[in-house]
Amino acid sequence: MTTTELYNELNYVNHSREKRTYYANLVINNPTLVSKLLEILFKVDDKISPRAAWVFEFMCSDDIEAIIPHLDFFTKNIHKVHLDSAVRPIAKICELIANAYTCNDDNKIKTALSTTHKERIIETCFDYMINDEKVAPKAYSMSTLFLFGKEYDWIYPELITILERDFSNQTAAFKARARHILKKIKKA
Repeated sequence: MTTTELYNELNYVNHSREKRTYYANLVINNPTLVSKLLEILFKVDDKISPRAAWVFEFMCSDDIEAIIPHLDFFTKNIHKVHLDSAVRPIAKICELIANAYTCNDDNKIKTALSTTHKERIIETCFDYMINDEKVAPKAYSMSTLFLFGKEYDWIYPELITILERDFSNQTAAFKARARHILKKIKKA
């Protein structure tokens, strides 16, 4: 399948779990499509970009190690994504990567994720925290930053400052996640 054919296929993706799962499985079963999917995802001003992000998120949720050959390209470009419906899946993928990296189980993410990759993810997540993003990307970013804060001691003080500063102006969902993260930081 060419990039153009994949682009046209993504017109059929919608918010339904069924469609996103179908196309995620299509990509998982055809690994050569991953780079094409990412190429479409990072056409950040294109209306199809969020659909590619949804499919990529489902693919990563199913098999996070499938991102490994594409970590460099992914982390180099995540800061460019700005459409709300594409930012949320990017933030979720960052959280999936952080979970895999910090979990107790052995996996290939632990060896594939470089310091540069982590720094790019951390920078993007802090951007999501301080910019005018919706709650979901902020919530995923809080979790990602908490997890990477186990390795980088400068993250927790910065994260605490942002959470406490923004707490009173945010939604109930933000406050709930922030309380949870702050409690975990205090235990750490």
